[in-house]
Amino acid sequence: MSSPSPLPDGPYAPVASAPPAPAAVAPVRPVARAVLAEVRRDLRGAAVWALALVVTGIPAGLLWVWLAPRARFEVVEGGAVPVGNPSAELLVADDSVLVLVLAGLGLLAGGTAWAMRRRRGVATLVATAVGTALAAVLAWQLGELLAPGPTAAQLGDVGTRVTTGLDLSSLPALAVAPFTALLVYVVAALFAGADDLGRR
Repeated sequence: MSSPSPLPDGPYAPVASAPPAPAAVAPVRPVARAVLAEVRRDLRGAAVWALALVVTGIPAGLLWVWLAPRARFEVVEGGAVPVGNPSAELLVADDSVLVLVLAGLGLLAGGTAWAMRRRRGVATLVATAVGTALAAVLAWQLGELLAPGPTAAQLGDVGTRVTTGLDLSSLPALAVAPFTALLVYVVAALFAGADDLGRR
């Protein structure tokens, strides 16, 4: 009786089966489904929250008009002369005051978003960013609309006193509100002990 021949080597050797996939990959789909389900549940509330934040751009714009310093000039032959002693920092005051107003808006928005325990999550975070960004744009446009600069007719009327208008010279200043709001929210999330961010 002949003994069984040994298994061949080389290209004819049986291919070893691939190792099983790591167990850590399996839960990815359930986690993604849970996140999507949470976003769908929070979508309506997040939309209302974003709309409410956009409306806050109105008082922010009014506050900018009230707080920003403006200079008065008297129109004379050949140009205009300042009335009194306007500050040398007047040219950058518009941007500085708006940045402070938007930073305060961002702090309030981020803190309020985190205080909504049942809405903590991705949808609220995105709504906070979008809402504060649009509120900043609204505040900027409203401020410039309510405090326009002198017209050409006014500058040509000798003896007339005119007031400088509000003008934002640095558009990146509008990013202060969403940045501050997200910073407050993310820092609060880092200190949350529960994986669900303490939702109740």
